[in-house]
Amino acid sequence: MASNMVADKKPDSEASIYLSIVIPAYNEERRIGKTLDKIISYLDSRSYPSEIIVVNDGSSDRTSQFIKEFSDKYEQVHMAASKVNCGKGFSIRKGMLISKGRYVLFSDADLSTPIEEVEKLMEWLRRGYDIAIGSRGLKESDIQIHQSWYRERMGKIFNLLVQLIAVKGIKDTQCGFKCFKREVIQEIFRRQTISQFSFDVELLWIALKHGYRIKEVPVQWMNNPSSKVNPVLDSTYMFLDLIKIRINDLRGLYH
Repeated sequence: MASNMVADKKPDSEASIYLSIVIPAYNEERRIGKTLDKIISYLDSRSYPSEIIVVNDGSSDRTSQFIKEFSDKYEQVHMAASKVNCGKGFSIRKGMLISKGRYVLFSDADLSTPIEEVEKLMEWLRRGYDIAIGSRGLKESDIQIHQSWYRERMGKIFNLLVQLIAVKGIKDTQCGFKCFKREVIQEIFRRQTISQFSFDVELLWIALKHGYRIKEVPVQWMNNPSSKVNPVLDSTYMFLDLIKIRINDLRGLYH
């Protein structure tokens, strides 16, 4: 029987873990089981040891129950939990800081980017980059199912604001599929302050401030129509977070 990690307790066999996968989950009872099935099936086909950390972000449905069923059955599946909903950025930070893999990926629970694409990211890390991020914005990116026209338009406007206010030179900061070398995680994630959707931009800003090398990698991507993002309200919060990043930087919080 597998040992279930509760809250912030850490996996035991940390020295041998090659890849950690962190999944934030908030009210994901409808798809977390299918997601974990796909990830486990993929990892079973690989020769390296791995772990899956699912961070239950104060779900009010049966998400916790489904995760526990998997953690009881599979020793590489672990659950961390927040008693209340704290936000996607908070959950990813929580999972990343307790992970133990040589490489650590965070991925959205809907697997809009198939888990197999992690091999592309790890290849660039093996070549010397510190962070490899999946991108929908490159010419080689394979967008199989597009977002609605207004979501795509708002995404382009937000990316323009990101380029002007924060991180320049990256086509897509918001794809929820990013992989990090073990040694950079503490430096970046312990300085993270944003718990909602603009946390990606903040992480990249911190990484660039500290001189880490980032590789943007074209990946396959499929829009999930059941996205929980409110295109108007959340876009406003995301813009305000960009201003917060600049203020935080002026205050020296990222040094």
